Amino acid sequence: MKNTLFTHTLLVASAGLACAGEISPTLAPSNALRELEADRPDATESPRTVDAGHFQIESSILGYSRDRSGGERFDSWTWGETNLKYGLNDSMDLQLVIAPYVREVMRSGAMREEAEGFGDVTLRLKWNLWGNDEGKTAFAIFPYVKIPSGTAVSNDHWEGGVILPWATEICEGIGFGMQAEVAYVWDDSDRDYDIDFLHTAVLGFDVTDQLGLYIEYLGIAGDHPYEAYASGGVTWAFTDLFQWDAGVVLGLNDAAEDLNTFTGFTVKF
Repeated sequence: MKNTLFTHTLLVASAGLACAGEISPTLAPSNALRELEADRPDATESPRTVDAGHFQIESSILGYSRDRSGGERFDSWTWGETNLKYGLNDSMDLQLVIAPYVREVMRSGAMREEAEGFGDVTLRLKWNLWGNDEGKTAFAIFPYVKIPSGTAVSNDHWEGGVILPWATEICEGIGFGMQAEVAYVWDDSDRDYDIDFLHTAVLGFDVTDQLGLYIEYLGIAGDHPYEAYASGGVTWAFTDLFQWDAGVVLGLNDAAEDLNTFTGFTVKF
């Protein structure tokens, strides 16, 4: 009952935000599109939205993660995880995140367990409060709901939360972003829901007109040991509306997952 109420609350909040934004999917002219802004590859989301009436696809070609703890090793591969975005109006976009194929392997001594299947589905609504089209800073409110897929790689529980991303331009070619997130997550160990607080900070550098680099810190606090991560990666703009990326996340303490690597692309049309 508790998770159902939470889900309904998030959906009502999303609908309220949509009404407040006076949704109007009038197509923005192609020659007046904003610069390409993606929520990948860093963990810090962009506060800027997709242009009204346009789509943006942000897809991970392949992601791999590994963690060793207490004599166990956990490996996970994700193929084609994709965030499909649609610009509802000048300040909002609606997002659907899917993971078509996930494979997980857990080893403990001679024991080996495997699971595979379609990953959970996430619905997200990004509402930019300022900075979409002008100004050196930008901020957004970003509620989301995770819907369990019911496969072997799902925890079979609804989850959700709210993300608050902020970004600023330090000087030409250097940007800084921060993010706070409150997440309502299922804890398998105590069979109950917990509240996690996630926070990030990222520095991005334009090395050339096409090449970009970033470095990032990520932290997760909650009813568990604090997890600390360092991340870095590269982006390469083939065109104004198509970008390739690759990155790595490293755990900085024992509680954190050891390694996460990924490569993917973003395209707007």
